[in-house]
Amino acid sequence: MTVSFGGEVAAHYAAFRRGYPAPVLDALADHVGLGADDVVLDLGCGTGQLAIPLAARARAVVGMDPEPEMLRHARAAAERRGVRNVTWVLGADTDVPALAPLVGQHGLGLAVVGQALHWMDSDRLFPALAPLLRPGGGIAVVSNGTPLWLRATDWSRALRDFLQRRLGRPLVATCGTDAADRHRYARALTAAGYREVRQVGHTYEHVLDLDRLVGEILSAMPPDELPPPDERPAFAHELGHALGGRREFTETVEVVALTAVAPGA
Repeated sequence: MTVSFGGEVAAHYAAFRRGYPAPVLDALADHVGLGADDVVLDLGCGTGQLAIPLAARARAVVGMDPEPEMLRHARAAAERRGVRNVTWVLGADTDVPALAPLVGQHGLGLAVVGQALHWMDSDRLFPALAPLLRPGGGIAVVSNGTPLWLRATDWSRALRDFLQRRLGRPLVATCGTDAADRHRYARALTAAGYREVRQVGHTYEHVLDLDRLVGEILSAMPPDELPPPDERPAFAHELGHALGGRREFTETVEVVALTAVAPGA
């Protein structure tokens, strides 16, 4: 991973990024037979949205991220929820081979990568993870819905227009969430020798108020594009005006996990 999201971005991420629904986590755990003795790796764990709920489904979880501020918020969230079986490790996808001593001879039952995968080199990452997996273990690539500004709704189009005008560039990146991205990841998994590549999903509706909408947008901005703190009330006011004065926004969230079983299993 080459982009750092620390400071206020990490704080917004912890406060506003939604978690992952239990049906998706249960489905990916079932695919690899995740058990009470297994260890899970959450690579690019951010502030723990995947690592923390997965801790109830395994003996231990390793949450790994290259941003210290993300890990600080993740550790605090785990402590608040009484989750004590997660180890937080500073590192990037290029550091995966160094995890072998931590994983031990038993190997990982599951390696998960969430929205952070689009910052990584999947063609190199998937083969690097394979030796760390136990027989029958596997990998899951989990996307947590299309970016708010790329939805097929009037308010999403208005949001995209507002952000594009402000940033001076088009917003077209899907952040690894669309069907073409999943197809590319599936090809990379197959090329790396993984088997039983399959997809599970869960769709639900989520209602945002304007404050939460602003928070999620700020959580997705790199530090050099964040509006200064004293300008954020004006940012929120201008955004509200661009959205026609609406105070609630309903989004359809499609969470999809692409799962695969370890090579040679």
